[in-house]
Order: sequence, then C-alpha cells, then structure tokens
Amino acid sequence: GTTDDRFPADREGPVRDVATGPYAVAAHLVTNDDFGAFAAATGHITLAETEGWSFVFGGLLPDDFPPTRGVVGAEWWRAVEGADWRHPFGPHSDLAGLGDHPVVHVTWFDAVAYATWVGGRLPTEAEWERAARGGLDQATFAWGDDLVPDGVHRCNIWQGTFPDHNTLDDGWLGTSPVAAFPPNPWGLHDVAGNVWEWTADWFDDGRRQRAIRGGSYLCHDSYCNRYRVGARSSNTPDSATGNMGFRVALDQPSA
Repeated sequence: GTTDDRFPADREGPVRDVATGPYAVAAHLVTNDDFGAFAAATGHITLAETEGWSFVFGGLLPDDFPPTRGVVGAEWWRAVEGADWRHPFGPHSDLAGLGDHPVVHVTWFDAVAYATWVGGRLPTEAEWERAARGGLDQATFAWGDDLVPDGVHRCNIWQGTFPDHNTLDDGWLGTSPVAAFPPNPWGLHDVAGNVWEWTADWFDDGRRQRAIRGGSYLCHDSYCNRYRVGARSSNTPDSATGNMGFRVALDQPSA
C-alpha cells in the first residue's frame, strides 16, 4: 500500500505487511503472439469476439472513422464494433507489427483461461505489488522516486494534455513492445504504464470488480497517475478495453 491519499476511493492505504508464499511472476506481459498461440491451440474465443465489440481509445481511431457510442464522463472511450484482440482498433486493423505488444481487449476470464493453459494463474495484488517494487520499499515508482530519472522515460504513459494532445516524448501513442523500457530491479518490465494488469483479487468486499494494477498508456498526472507502484484501480471481470492486459504468476515449491 501507500500513504498517498489523492484517490481515497481507491483505498491504496494503509501501508501494511502482507505475507505471501513462494511464487514467480513473468518478466513480461502476455503478448499478442503468446495469446495467439493459446487461441490456436485451444480454440478459445474471447468475450469481445463473442459480443462483437470492445472499447477503443478514440485517439487511436482514424479521423474518418464512423461515429460510435462513447462513455459518459470519459468520452475518449469509444464502443467500436469489430474491435477485439485480433483487431485492436476495430475491423480495419490487425496485429501486423504488434506481435510483441501486450494483448488487449481481454477480460479477466480470458486472462484466467490463458494463465491456466500455461500452468499458472493471475498474481494476487500483494504478489503483484511486491514484484513490481523490486525491493525498493515505498518508492513512488518501480525504479525510484523520480518519474523521469536523468530525463529518460522509464514507462509508456501519456505526455502532454490528456486526452487531446500527446507529445509522444516516450515514443509511443498506444501500446509499446513489452521490453521497450528497462525492467525494475527484479527484472520485471511494464509494471508502470503500457497496459493495466488484471489480478486475481476482488477490488473490495462488494465482489463486483476485480483489481487491476500498473496503469496504462493513457495515464496522465492530471487525472490518473496510477502508474505509481502502490496505486490500484478496478474493472468488472467481463470488461474488455484497449488498455487492459495481464501477466502470469506461478506457484513455487517451498524450500
């Protein structure tokens, strides 16, 4: 947890000790190539494919894209027919050049299905945060307290004025390859930015939403600086968007 109280509804605090058993967490987010191998081997069809639509950030759509439904209060999200993990920006798009980018438009259930297939599971929030901190106790970010140490960007988030202008100082508008930025001290990439990560835990006792961690390429300090390692958010387990993915955890035998 953290003492940061900017988003009280997120209940990031208090800072507390949580015991975990031995486990391992993947260094990288699950990529499109990874998920493609799973889908080919199992015939898995995601919920976005079944329902025929998913949420896409409007800034990634062509200027002449037909009008779509938006989200009240978050109009940058567009409900795009034909958007799914194979077509991340809608039916006009494909995965060309995106094989090493994180898979998106996957629900919590899709993530669990993949993790089970590889003999793993989703990490708990405590496991995710411990691994993301990389031994840096209570550091703001996965690499320390300076967002841009020595002027070097360490994660894929939004620069400029959200949602209208991204200066692309970090080099990316949407997702980036899963090893595009240096890892944290324990070798994990993308624990800040790129895509939100599903975890195994419920967000609260209401058991309606699952906890997600890490922030995404849409996070900006003006409204969502949840790329901090102690930050958290949530979504319903049947939700799919263009900025949510996951990584896999594995149980390890006790020494």
